[in-house]
Amino acid sequence: MTQETSSSDSPNERKVAVVTGAGTGVGQASAIKLAQLGMTVVLVGRTAATLNETVQQLPSGSTSLVYPCDIAQAEAVAGLAWAVEEKFGRVDLLVNAAGLNVPNRSMDKLSVEDYRLIMSVNMDGAFYVAQSFLPIMRRQQNGTIVFIGSIAGIKGSVVAGPAYVASKFGIHGLVQAVNLAEQEHGIRAIGIHPGEINTPIIDRRPVVPSPEARAKMLQGMDMAECVAFVATLPQRVVIETLIVTPFGAPVGM
Repeated sequence: MTQETSSSDSPNERKVAVVTGAGTGVGQASAIKLAQLGMTVVLVGRTAATLNETVQQLPSGSTSLVYPCDIAQAEAVAGLAWAVEEKFGRVDLLVNAAGLNVPNRSMDKLSVEDYRLIMSVNMDGAFYVAQSFLPIMRRQQNGTIVFIGSIAGIKGSVVAGPAYVASKFGIHGLVQAVNLAEQEHGIRAIGIHPGEINTPIIDRRPVVPSPEARAKMLQGMDMAECVAFVATLPQRVVIETLIVTPFGAPVGM
């Protein structure tokens, strides 16, 4: 699904941003924020219905492309990258916001199947997306890749569970590896590592926090502002690791 934009004086008008997990949570909020900045947004997620709900929240006159895709499938992600380049001819920003967790996440309850599911999306999927779009950015000699990690990827967390922790530690390392390998091509990678965020993934906890507790957490739009900040800095600047927590919460909670 596409929406055509009217002309705009925004310097970001022709910039193309691909956002995974764009149907809910941080991905949805980031897509809306980037569209507000005048970027063309490619909305990626497993379910077309939730992506279309995001489209309805984009500013009038924005341009978007809805592309249902399971990022845990490498071939599907390669097709996504091909389709984006075919339609727009470039990609300036990639936001890896897709992620999940499961209720039975402790070491004694986590099944092998759930472990593989978490890793397939949080770690493997982020790698597939980055790897598939890097050739486009190399040809441009320019690009920004933002990975939404977690504070659990900086310091282990009992609440998050071992599989989620391992996947987000992997993201932390992947950011560093991309920067080392791709800086010569003008490509930068940024890891944003938030504390607790009030998104639908919270509903997957063994004990779901109360509305009062959720109100004190980071919100989706808080993270969208962080994405917009790091992505619109001059290309000579990279914030490789950005840790964001609710005010008053300890780092590594």
